Amino acid sequence: MRWGLPPLGPGAATLAAARSLWGPPRLPCRLGWRGTTTGRLERSVTGASSQLPNSNSGKYRDTVLLPQTGFPMKLLGRQQPETELEIQQKCGFSELYSWQRERKVKTEFCLHDGPPYANGDPHVGHALNKILKDIANRYHMMSGSKIHFVPGWDCHGLPIEIKVLSELGGKAQNLSAMEIREKAKTFAKAAIEKQKSAFIRWGIMADWNNCYYTFDGKYEAKQLRIFYQMYDKGLVYRSYKPVFWSPSSRTALAEAELEYNPKHVSRSIYVKFPLLKPSPKLASLIDSSSPVSILVWTTQPWTIPANQAVCYMPESKYAVVKCTSSGDVYILAADKVASVASALETTFETISTFSGVDLKDGTCSHPLIPDKVSPLLPANHVTMAKGTGLVHTAPAHGMEDYSVASQHNLPMDCLVDEDGIFTDAAGPELQNKAVLEEGTDVVIKMLQTAQNLLKEEKLVHSYPYDWRTKKPVVIRASKQWFVNITDIKTTAKELLKKVKFIPASALNAMVEMMDRRPYWCISRQRVWGVPIPVFHHKTKDEYLINSQTIEHIIKLVEQHGSDIWWTLPPEQLLPKEVLSQVGGPDALEYVPGQDILDIWFDSGTSWSHVLPGTDQRADVYLEGKDQIGGWFQSSLLTSVAMRKKAPFKTVVVHGFTLGEKGEKMSKSLGNVINPDVIINGGRDLSKEPPYGADVLRWWVAESNVFTEVTVGPSVLSAARDDIHKLRNTLRFLLGNVADFNPEKYSIPVKNMYVIDQYMLHLLQDYANKVTESYRQYDFGKVVRLLQTFYTRELSNFYFSIIKDRLYCEKENDPKRRSCQTVLDEILDVIVRSFAPILPHLAEEVFQHIPYFKEPKSVFRTGWISTSSIWKKPGLEEAMESACAMRDSFLGSIPGKNAAEYKVVIVIEPGLLFEIIEMLQAEETSSTSQLTELMMASETTLLAQEPREMTEDVIELHGKFLINLEGGDIREESSYKVIVMPTTKEKCPRCWKYTAESSDTLCPRCAEVVGGK
Repeated sequence: MRWGLPPLGPGAATLAAARSLWGPPRLPCRLGWRGTTTGRLERSVTGASSQLPNSNSGKYRDTVLLPQTGFPMKLLGRQQPETELEIQQKCGFSELYSWQRERKVKTEFCLHDGPPYANGDPHVGHALNKILKDIANRYHMMSGSKIHFVPGWDCHGLPIEIKVLSELGGKAQNLSAMEIREKAKTFAKAAIEKQKSAFIRWGIMADWNNCYYTFDGKYEAKQLRIFYQMYDKGLVYRSYKPVFWSPSSRTALAEAELEYNPKHVSRSIYVKFPLLKPSPKLASLIDSSSPVSILVWTTQPWTIPANQAVCYMPESKYAVVKCTSSGDVYILAADKVASVASALETTFETISTFSGVDLKDGTCSHPLIPDKVSPLLPANHVTMAKGTGLVHTAPAHGMEDYSVASQHNLPMDCLVDEDGIFTDAAGPELQNKAVLEEGTDVVIKMLQTAQNLLKEEKLVHSYPYDWRTKKPVVIRASKQWFVNITDIKTTAKELLKKVKFIPASALNAMVEMMDRRPYWCISRQRVWGVPIPVFHHKTKDEYLINSQTIEHIIKLVEQHGSDIWWTLPPEQLLPKEVLSQVGGPDALEYVPGQDILDIWFDSGTSWSHVLPGTDQRADVYLEGKDQIGGWFQSSLLTSVAMRKKAPFKTVVVHGFTLGEKGEKMSKSLGNVINPDVIINGGRDLSKEPPYGADVLRWWVAESNVFTEVTVGPSVLSAARDDIHKLRNTLRFLLGNVADFNPEKYSIPVKNMYVIDQYMLHLLQDYANKVTESYRQYDFGKVVRLLQTFYTRELSNFYFSIIKDRLYCEKENDPKRRSCQTVLDEILDVIVRSFAPILPHLAEEVFQHIPYFKEPKSVFRTGWISTSSIWKKPGLEEAMESACAMRDSFLGSIPGKNAAEYKVVIVIEPGLLFEIIEMLQAEETSSTSQLTELMMASETTLLAQEPREMTEDVIELHGKFLINLEGGDIREESSYKVIVMPTTKEKCPRCWKYTAESSDTLCPRCAEVVGGK
């Protein structure tokens, strides 16, 4: 059977016949070919002519329809940033957020902006974060959701205060609290303006006149209300506990304000604690005539004066050993005997072993204060990883130590002040000495004198430092305000199971960090922040806070901001009815407290101020991985404390930005990349060219942001090259729809060329994959899909095939309009697909679409729209099998012009023959769809080999498997491709070898030109 084909593609009858052969299109099909052919994924373009009909070659140049567009191939030098600024003006970037808020749409997408810190210039870390958020917002807006995105800034805290004070030098010491606050606020405001103008320049969509600031009175008032409600529920309390303390900042710090220095050097020591009273079991194992010592190891010698106990692990085995060199008898963990003997450069003889529980009720002497008793106590925090298996316990200087002291009613006195200096209570030898410096020296000397020091050695290990001053912290007990997070953590961990984490591993990281946190210290001993709204009694250890005092303070703060805590006299900070109960204005018994709230509590309560509706839950929180222990956690803990729900449905976590070689960015290394220099260029434009904001955005989108993200000159240059390639594709598309109006000239899908229908089929697949990648926040996949599509499917394949049809057919020929209809759809889908990533380029393309009477905004006209009739799996078989033969042919003539050859395709009768026959109804043709696809001058389709063959032919063999899963058809067909030079001459108009002589037109061109 030979099917008669209509002039354009398979008609209804053909498709019906095809469907009867291939089964319904919805069946998944698996196709493959073997032998000399390659798959479509590696489509060959070898042998395809790079020549285009040249409009300047001779008398026919005016009859060739070459692309026409004003869209530039490249924007050179300053043109890129300047064009972007024009686009922002012309396309209403600044009004876009307000415009979309006014739309009547059913769904709302809320991305809650975690507040960047208001100190310093905008940097690439900001760019990574804000651009990721903007890509998500723009996608959801185009998809039909109303976006709720309120940018904010974290404005309080130690780093700003330190910066302000360091700039003032010696003058800083004489400043009042209010002077420091005013200077800090001025500093924060200046940083906010710098950062805000950068974010606007990057194309971040928001209402920049309505942001949130943690120093805003209304924000502070909401925060104080949450503080009081948590206090009222018994979740906030004041207590004397060990906390991380920064002597360099003179304040308590939270875990999230620490950074760990892996190269910190500590002076570790082995110390003897003379056994005073052995337990009964232990007494039976030792010779009472020889003195015995408990052996302890510590990396913090300065804490020895505060020792109150020695802890052991009840389940572990311990040993009594004799030192072979000194004869001294020690007790230590049985597992540690060999390693400790080696460290002490001696050998131990084990006398006996016993279980840890047998140490119960034993005591030893304090190594510096002989008449002070240190009991031996069981504790689960003792490990065998390092040391001796017996742990020196100083309740004022360790979280676990404090826990042991609480259970056994041990004293918790702290001998160290706010500056990290021993107090008078530490004794005359130690007082006024810095614990981490000279204080450590003196303690070690005192232990030597007491003959209780066995060894001192340097230990390089990871140690917590103040994240801002870069100086080591200590743990010291002090009176602080805490959030009791024990119960909150349990609920929070349950709620986190319902939150989607991207990447999924971030969930475990967050749970682990919460588990490690015994309590949350929320008080700081500084002035630049929100005051903790309590009043302390002048003489007693009592404080005053209740619903009346808090409501009064909240009203004042709402109206005037938190400065009132420092500017108003104390009697005005209390409501009249309370004031009369506590001594009246003249004999007031209470003074306002001097602590401020941790800035993680500041920013962690942002959900209550910013999130919309009664639910107050964001669809997404998206921040860097440092916020797993910071803002993500403080937001979760405050939200769970207040209303037993998480403030987010999805949490997206990205990595940090690093230099090109994966090194940390630092001024000293000279590898800091300034986003402003990326956009506008540096001093030497040959080294630092102006890339514009879209290159910055492309870099963010294409990076694997879920790990560390590298940036540098070569990365940026590659991003610019990628955008140039994309521009070339867009220019081709725009140029070839110059004379096309879709309303007038579109061709229905069923009447299109098969290859055109096939491109719509691929386009729909591309659109679906891109949409799903945006939904998953996988913007890197969007970029990869885009690049693959415009490089492989378009530039290398479709464009190279259709140029003849576009340039050389009659202007209104349905064949040409078929192709233009598809180019128009491709242009629309591609531009929308990258618009969230490259908004400036997307709007620039829309300015050049020829049939728009007035340029539209890509962002105001919705997301990608495709049609279900584009999806035609059946077509895939036709194209895949034809491409197999095309690849055989082109692969056999590397570097040569395909148009100089004619091709004979021989297929045994059967399904494959009938599929290929769809592309060429007649036996031999120079104008069929099959010839166009092959890019040859003539194609012959036969069911058996030709009788006569010339000698200079190339014969290629292959097989193609058609396999319909779930159907009954599975057929493998052999084919042969015979390649021979054409006998025709080159047409002077279309340059195909289809003319009878070199100075006459081929029949097709003669008809086109004759018609003109």
